[in-house]
Amino acid sequence: MNYSKQEIKKGIDLHIINTNKFKTNLFAVFLAVPLSRETVTKNALITSILKRGTNNIHSQEEISKKLEEMYGAKFDCGIEKNGDNHIIKFYLETINENFLPEKEELNKKSIQILFDIIFNPLIEENCFKEEYFKSEKEKLEQIIKSKIDNKRMYSFERCIEEMFKNEPYGLYKYGYVEDLNKISNQDLYKYYKELIKECKIDIFASGILENNNINNIVNNNEQIKMLEERTANYIINKEIPNEINRLKEKVVEEHLEVGQGNLVIGLSSNNRKENSKFIMSVYNAILGGGANSKLFQNVREKNSLAYTAGSTFKRQKNTIFIRCGIEIDNYNKAVDTIKEQIEDIQKGNFTKEDIENAKNLIISSIKGINSEQDTEITYYYGQEMSDKFISIEEYIEKINNVTKEDIIEVASNIWINTVYFLRN
Repeated sequence: MNYSKQEIKKGIDLHIINTNKFKTNLFAVFLAVPLSRETVTKNALITSILKRGTNNIHSQEEISKKLEEMYGAKFDCGIEKNGDNHIIKFYLETINENFLPEKEELNKKSIQILFDIIFNPLIEENCFKEEYFKSEKEKLEQIIKSKIDNKRMYSFERCIEEMFKNEPYGLYKYGYVEDLNKISNQDLYKYYKELIKECKIDIFASGILENNNINNIVNNNEQIKMLEERTANYIINKEIPNEINRLKEKVVEEHLEVGQGNLVIGLSSNNRKENSKFIMSVYNAILGGGANSKLFQNVREKNSLAYTAGSTFKRQKNTIFIRCGIEIDNYNKAVDTIKEQIEDIQKGNFTKEDIENAKNLIISSIKGINSEQDTEITYYYGQEMSDKFISIEEYIEKINNVTKEDIIEVASNIWINTVYFLRN
């Protein structure tokens, strides 16, 4: 296996992926904290402020200039949800040193800039630079407000919000305008220092790498030296999830000016046996994972009830989301037809070919994980956040071992939790 992990300090780990498939090296840092209403907006605001400048590189323009001098290195950052965790992520990609005309310490420069952006922000009078704070606050407000512009994504987020109401996963990753308005620069910087002190920190390096060299660069970095050991504050994603109550199906209808109805159905599960998540992956592929799936064939093709029809398995939450774009007048017929597909799988009304198509779809996706550096990093980070590490080879083996009986058993323990419909 080309992956290895080393502890830098308690709560801070270095992950190295040695691969000769690329001419670039990719460095990434993930900061993980539990999702909460009190901090979700602050995390999003901090992410955007940090990229603006450091105590050593004072502006975004200067950072861009430094990266350009490093043969056009690229920096990016963002924020995501991983189970009940909020993840602040940073990436820096640069050409591998082996392909340079002359030997340069590009790995060291890349890691120094990346760590400087994250751990050494531009501070004035014990606050973030006021200009950056105000500017990024305005931009974040626009991002939050623009959520409604993409009706398909808005519907998906609203279904999650309704399905996980009063739970961490139901929070919007960019936060809330009403909370943003209450955040002062002083409070935000105070929270930033607490975040850096308590969060789980994972550092990734992918490319043609000498493990010891990267280890030494990270360990000897001044910003890393100043970080304290910590009992990392985050939520472990359990391979066997807790049992949840099976409540009455919730139906939510929302009215906006739309030309097409957006239907999202959230399915819950109490499948808690070992390997049930791998079985659910195959179940989801049969239900709505591709052009051969039941949803695509029966909701879209056969009955012409949807422009789009598919489903997604959210492994960390043991949840499946069905998403369809439909004519508004087709709502009742579409919901009934979707329920028929769910019942069909419970009854075993699917073929050996359906299973093989589903497995091939999943395995093709798994084999593609190491074809892109950021995808491979994301996979191993997902394993890091779980209570059980599964290698890519093991993942394929577990998918191949799924039987029809397994799928029927899992299907019997899946039910509709929430139906969300956005219409005019």
